[in-house]
Amino acid sequence: MAKQKKGDKAAAGGLREQLRVPAGPVDLTTYDTRATPGFSGSKDDGKIALDELGAEVSDWQERLFAEGRKDGTRSVLLVLQGMDTSGKGGVIRHGAGLMDPQGLKITSFKAPTPAEKRRGFLWRIKQALPGEGMIGIFDRSHYEDVLIARVRNLVTPNVWDRRYDQINDFEAELAANGTTILKCYLHISPQEQRARLEARLDDPTKHWKYNPADVDERQLWPDYMDAYHAAIERCNAPEAPWYVIPSDRKWYRNWAVTTILLETLRELDPQWPVADFDVKKEKERLAAT
Repeated sequence: MAKQKKGDKAAAGGLREQLRVPAGPVDLTTYDTRATPGFSGSKDDGKIALDELGAEVSDWQERLFAEGRKDGTRSVLLVLQGMDTSGKGGVIRHGAGLMDPQGLKITSFKAPTPAEKRRGFLWRIKQALPGEGMIGIFDRSHYEDVLIARVRNLVTPNVWDRRYDQINDFEAELAANGTTILKCYLHISPQEQRARLEARLDDPTKHWKYNPADVDERQLWPDYMDAYHAAIERCNAPEAPWYVIPSDRKWYRNWAVTTILLETLRELDPQWPVADFDVKKEKERLAAT
């Protein structure tokens, strides 16, 4: 347990500061996909540390949810992006799984339908935003429209180039209206992705998770990295920062994203709503029944 406590102490100093992408040019090749910033323990220590976050993150989530039920206007939006097999679903299972589902809104974005395309790329995103007191989690997001849309030439360059400013304006408006935005890029190496795809092929119980199209996308890895560099660099405002999460180690990835969320909730510091009725009188009325 000693190593795990060291990890907690490091995180208390601000894991967000350690993993946040600084303003300016972005080069993801300089980030170690197997690093464990803020945590000095082992895999087993990491799993224990994640479990130990559960009670506190659940308490803060309930406070935020209660605040939203009593005229509060704040919410949190966690955006998860990454290459195939980077672990967006794993983060949701292991991190969001620590919280009460009634306070969560989880949305997984697939390819837009023809009807959605006609409404503009941000329309379906706006329909999925978390309401007051909620924590929203996006498994992929509006960034697909400057990632796959760019790499696969789904729209012309002048269209996807305009979208960076549109995204910045959209996120600035969200922040101004009380939504705290956390954008996490789950950073894996191409070698780790290959190992994870091989594991899916080797295990019949995981065949359902394998998509032959993943290999096609994998062949475009350099193009996707260029697209991620541009998206992170051009949409990294103070009110909507990016965090690079080393994700070759699944246990660290899950702990890190959950810790970033926990640090954010602590900073928001939602409080239990004050009763809008006479508590003493209600106790007397109840006792009389």
